[in-house]
Parts: sequence; structure tokens; C-alpha cells
Amino acid sequence: MASTKSLLTMEFLFILSWWCLGGEQLSHAHTKSTLKPGEALRYPDQLVSADGRFRLGFFSFSSLDVSDVGYLGIWYSKDDYHTKLWVANRDSPISVSTANLTMEADGQLRINVNNGGSTIPLNSKQTAPNSSATLDNSGNFIVKELNPDGSTKRVLWESFDYPTDTLLPGMKLGIDHKAGKEWILTSWLSEQVAAPGGFSLEWSPVNGTGQLVMRHRGNMYWLSGVGSKSDFQNIVDQMTSDYVYYNFSYIFNENESYFLYSVPDGRISRLVLSSDGMLTDYPKPIYVRSGMCFGYSSEPGCVQQTSTSCRTSSQKFEQRKVRFPEGVSEWDYNWNTSISDCWTKCWSSCSCVGFQTNSSTGTGCLLYSGQFVDVENGINPQQIYVLITPKTMILGCLCFWTKKKLRRDQESNQEVEIALLFGDTKEASNDGKKGHDVEVFSFPSIVAATDNFSSENKLGQGGFGPVYKGKLPEGQEIAVKRLSRSSEQGLVEFKNELILIAKLQHVNLVRLLGCCVTGDEKILIYEYMPNKSLDFFLFDPKKRELLDWKRRRNIIEGIAQGLLYLHKYSRLRIIHRDLKASNILLDNDMNPKISDFGMARVFGRNAADEFTKTVVGTRGYMSPEYALRGNFSEKSDVYSFGVLMLEIVSGQKSTGIYHPEHHLSLVGYAWELWREGKGLELMDSTLVESHSEHQILRCIHVGLLCVQEFAVDRPTMSDVISMLTNEYLPLPIPKQAAFSTQRQLTVAGLLGGENECFSASATMTISEMDPR
Repeated sequence: MASTKSLLTMEFLFILSWWCLGGEQLSHAHTKSTLKPGEALRYPDQLVSADGRFRLGFFSFSSLDVSDVGYLGIWYSKDDYHTKLWVANRDSPISVSTANLTMEADGQLRINVNNGGSTIPLNSKQTAPNSSATLDNSGNFIVKELNPDGSTKRVLWESFDYPTDTLLPGMKLGIDHKAGKEWILTSWLSEQVAAPGGFSLEWSPVNGTGQLVMRHRGNMYWLSGVGSKSDFQNIVDQMTSDYVYYNFSYIFNENESYFLYSVPDGRISRLVLSSDGMLTDYPKPIYVRSGMCFGYSSEPGCVQQTSTSCRTSSQKFEQRKVRFPEGVSEWDYNWNTSISDCWTKCWSSCSCVGFQTNSSTGTGCLLYSGQFVDVENGINPQQIYVLITPKTMILGCLCFWTKKKLRRDQESNQEVEIALLFGDTKEASNDGKKGHDVEVFSFPSIVAATDNFSSENKLGQGGFGPVYKGKLPEGQEIAVKRLSRSSEQGLVEFKNELILIAKLQHVNLVRLLGCCVTGDEKILIYEYMPNKSLDFFLFDPKKRELLDWKRRRNIIEGIAQGLLYLHKYSRLRIIHRDLKASNILLDNDMNPKISDFGMARVFGRNAADEFTKTVVGTRGYMSPEYALRGNFSEKSDVYSFGVLMLEIVSGQKSTGIYHPEHHLSLVGYAWELWREGKGLELMDSTLVESHSEHQILRCIHVGLLCVQEFAVDRPTMSDVISMLTNEYLPLPIPKQAAFSTQRQLTVAGLLGGENECFSASATMTISEMDPR
């Protein structure tokens, strides 16, 4: 009797312990972390990491009696959301009830389908005898070749090298230069289909850190902004909340350049890129919301998408319970499309006002047109994305001009166009009232801030007009740019700069704080740059000594990153057209910020170049195709950047004369020295103590590639940054530099130092002498 009672007690304790520990963990107590040659893993058995945090096994999205189609994947053991972190066979779903994972004698890891009828190899090119496959405590599934004593000889293959839609702590996002491959995330097609979807997330190096770049079907969609130790510029608020903490690392060497992160021990973290473009440490916080950057979006980091003329910035799609009396207008049975593809397809069709997916798995599209009816209750109300046009919002930024100023003459129309640029601004009469990402200031407040534009506060004079230092009542220092009534730039350039810079956000672009228009006064207010502009230091015999090589290199790379953003990553594709030393401002830490967008042009995403009859720019910095023919493109800015690089290296102005016999410009002088193998002679003598000979010569080399005669030969800014940051990347030999020889222009010489306008149709005579 006692023995029976003891036995019952033991059974009770076993059942109680099973219940307390969570039946799943105990039921798989026989599982282990490693698969050895000759062993097989079948559903529902799992590999469990040594610390119990991760599991690997077969899974399906429904019970096996409904459908056993599924995948082999990895997930957290204690995850209430059952999020799959990695999928081995995302392109080839299988019958999980008849599949198994085996390791062959030669070390090949493969999924056997239909009881061995077919196979999916995982490491077919990375095998070796005496191997094993282990689910590591990091969540990485690793195939290792072993020594006779069982220790690791080498890693043959690892799941971290083949990420799907999730980045775990310790995983790399970036480029393996040695192997010639990238580590990128690719979203699932839908929540139930693991096949590659429409979104990808990649890593783009920036000045020793970098930024995350999200793409949709290959097109730029969202940018995180430059990263710091624990957050990114465009999502800093979400990443600095009380319950979020990251430690970011940025690695750059000859073999790899990548980003990875870590979190405090014990916290479950996984950055997931979802099928609808959401980026989240699942399930929260959410860093990029679903569909956030589609259409017209002013959210931080969003890259402006191409839109048809029938769509407006006030329109957007919202998910609602609605009914379309006319039914579906178009069926799309392409099961390789996802909800994001439906979004772009509907947005591009002027007749489409609603969409949803076409299957229970979240693929295909159903498009709707006509009127819809909101249905909260009723028979099977459906959640459908429908086109909404909100009430007109006040987006303005300028002081209000009443509509009585509307007249037929062109000048008044220009003023009204600016005043109504972002909408009616009646409510923006108070100082500091925010509109389209900038603030509105009254003229009296600007007068007070600058002490009535006193000469003591004057910082400089540009083509736009004078610039003054000011201080707001709360103590913030500002730079006030006042349009001169005699300015050549005038109203058009004022409006141009206001529109463009208000839509730009980058660490290497000057930040516009606000503006004001009162009568004839047109004013822009910027963040104050205490170190003025680059030319203030670079061309001063004493002050340039403060610019050691490390600072100059940082300035070069910062300008390059700012230009790359303008050309490729901003919501608008922008050509600056007036890049020069005086338009590069320096902050407290001597970091560069590109300024003066009065002459900038918005450029078509697919345009190669454009033409203007009026060439506006600065002599010595203009590319030949722009100065002589009026053609401008990204390569025009690349030319200006090349000239600026040579100035930074040499400490000399581009407009000087550097050869008594041939009257060479700085570009010509650099070209001649490089051809003769004397490139270091171009270096500023103040850099003797701080320079790196290799880096100096590489910068001169890249600079000469940027100033080549023909635009097609010049690199893009993406190429330039790769050349500057990857010192092991081979450089092509530069061809003939533009304006390197004596050129006589009947209109005007290009070696002067002032801003000029030229007629692009003007005739010119060119004679060349080969430099000796």
C-alpha cells in the first residue's frame, strides 16, 4: 500500500512539473542542439540550442489535418508570437509530415521531401567529412568540420550568411567583399508565404557609421539616417524610449563592411521586415509603419515615390470595413504579388479607389473602382484599403498674403504662388508656429534677433544677399539670410531654396529653421554654423593650419555623403549646380554641411541630363558641358566635387594660375603633376606632419576621375564614396581633365572667381596645348 501511494505521489509530481515547466519544453527533452552524420530530424522533433533559447524544426501555418505545407525554420523558444526568425526553404514549401532534415556522411545538410523523393541541399558547396550541424545559442545554425578530438576545425556554412526577413543580435547586414556577396533582409511575400516579397533592407556605409536603406521592388523607399551607438537619425525617438536599448557596431575592413547590434542579456529582440514594409522589433516598437512611404509622404526618411498626375499629396489609402456595390473591377491572379504590389498598382491606376489581396494566403490582388459604402455591421464586412482624401490641412510656412494680392501681372502671381506654396497660412502668424517642417517668423522678431541687421552681426555677403548672425529669445543662435532687393537670384531662387531645403534631411546638409516674407522682405533662417564656411579656413595661410589631414578627409567624405543623398536618396533627386568651398559650412566639430540651394534643380528620376539656356554657377567649378552647352546632370555636381577635392588637398583656389608658361588652372596643374608621377607636390605644405601619403594620392586620383573632360567618364557619387572608403578598391586611370589646357572663350574666361550667367547658345573658340 505504501509503495502504491509513493508511486502515485511520484506520478503526481511528474505531471505537476510537466505542467509548470510548459509541456512543450519537457516533451522535447530528448531533443538536442546538434545533428550528426547519419541522423535525421523529423516533424515534430526539434533541435534546441544549448541554452534553450532557440529551436529549429519543421512548421506549418495550420494543423496538419487541414494542410501540412510548411517550412524548416528557427524561432525563439519562449515567444508568445511564434515569429519565425529564419527559413531554410523559403522558395520551396514542403509537406512537413513527410520531410526530414539529414546530414550525410560527406557533411551535406539537406531536406528530404516526400520520404526522400526529392531533396533540398543547404550547403552543397561547403561540405567536409567529420562534420556536424549545431543550433548555436545565438540562433545561428552552423555546419562545422571537426577535428578528431571533436573541436571545431572550421565553419563550413551558417544560416546567418543567408538571412531571410529577420535580423537577430549578432547577425551581419552589409557586404562580404572577399566572397562577393551581400547580407540583406528580404520580406516574406505575405504573412503565410515565406517566398521573397517586395521589400528589402540593406546597409549603406556613411562616414564610419552608415544607414539602413529599405527598397521596394528595387526602388529606394526609406532611409534610417546616419546611425550612432544606439539609434538612427530618422527613428531616434522610437529607439530611445524607456523599454528599448541597443548597442550598434559598424565594421569596415578590406574583407567586410557591415552593421550589427546587440541587446542586454535575456531580452528577446528581432528586427523584422514585414511583407507590407513594416520594420519593427517585433511586435513593438514599430520603426517604419505599414505602407508609410507610399505615395506622397513627409515622414522622416521616406523617399518620394513616383506618382501619376491624377494623385495628390492629400490622398492616401486607409483600411476600412466597406462594401463596393459595383463589385471587383479587376482580378489579378499573379500569386507572386503581395499587398504592397496591390498598393502600387492601385495608386498608379486613376480609376482605382480600393484594393485587397486575392487569396487567403495574402497574395494576388483585387482592385475596386466606383463608390464604396462604410459597413461597420452587416453580412461579412471586409477590411479593404480605400482611397481617402482628407480635408485640406494647413501646411504653410510663409507669412500670410491675402487673396486680394492676386493680380494678372507675372510678378504678383509669383508672390502669390510662394505665399500659397504650402497652403493658406492664416494660423501661422505667431513666431515659431510650425508648418511644413519649418517655422514662421515675424519680421520684428528677426529685427530684434539681429539687432536691426547691425554690421557687427554680419557674417558675409553672397549672391542671394547679406547673411547675419542672430539670437532668438530662448538663446538659440541662428543665421539669417536676407534677400537683397538687387539680388540676381530674386524671388524664383528664394522660392526654389525654400521648397527644396524644407524637404531635405541629412547630417551633411544645412538645416532650414524657418522663413518670413513681409512686403519686400524675404528672409530664410538657418541653423548657425560657428565655424563659418570652408573657404574661411582653407584659403587663409594661417587658419588652414587648423585643418589637419584627418579633418580634411572627414570634410571630403561628409560632402560626398551629402551629395549622394541629394542625387540618390532624398525624396527629390536634386542637382546642386553651385557646389564650392564657400557653400560648405562647418559646425562646431568641423563637420561639413552643404548650403545654398537657390540654384539647385529637381531632376527626373530617370533623366540622364537636362538643358538650360541660362548657365548659372561659379567659374572654376562648372563642368565643361554645363559651362559651354548648358547641359547639366549629376555628373556636373561630380565635376564640382572633384575641383573641391583638389582644393582641399592643395589648400589653393581653383581659379588661380599655377603654370607661368601654360597658365594652368588648379585642375590642369593637378593633371600635369599626376601624369609626371609628382602628385604629392600638389599637397598643402601644412599637411606634412599629419598626412597619409597613400590617402593623399588616392584623393587626388579620385579628384581627377571626377574632373574628366566627358561626363560619361566621371564616376557617380556612389562610386566616389566606394573609392574613398574602400582603400583596397582598384581605381581606373583618369582620362584628360577638363580645362587643363589654355582655353580662350569668346563669351568669358572660366578661370575668374565670381558667379556669372552665360548664354548657352553663345559661340566660343577653343584652342588646346598639350601640357609638358
